[in-house]
Amino acid sequence: MTRQRAAIEKQLSETDQFRSAQQLHDDLRDAGHVIGLATVYRTLQSMANDKEVDVARNDDGEAMYRRCIAFEHHHHLICRNCNKTVEIASEEIEQWVRSVADHYGYTDVEHIADLTGLCQDCSK
Repeated sequence: MTRQRAAIEKQLSETDQFRSAQQLHDDLRDAGHVIGLATVYRTLQSMANDKEVDVARNDDGEAMYRRCIAFEHHHHLICRNCNKTVEIASEEIEQWVRSVADHYGYTDVEHIADLTGLCQDCSK
């Protein structure tokens, strides 16, 4: 493990919000780390490929990264104002995916279902 990867992992473990590579880079620099933005992007992509982080897209289509607590398949409820994130497991979503796949004759279906809205604090 490189010094840069360790710093990225530590920074991700200190937030429950999805962060863009640029936001994470800014956080790392603010914490005193010297690290290139390209290194942050490469490391996050590697972590995503290894399923060490989850990736969601914001309204602009930008990739946002988060180290999740759950290692099993799950979904997210994300506040579109403050990025507060709650991990959710929903059998209803899983049943719906199976039903749609069966209807069209698909097998081995993978899916991502992230819900966005306003958290309780931002709704006030």
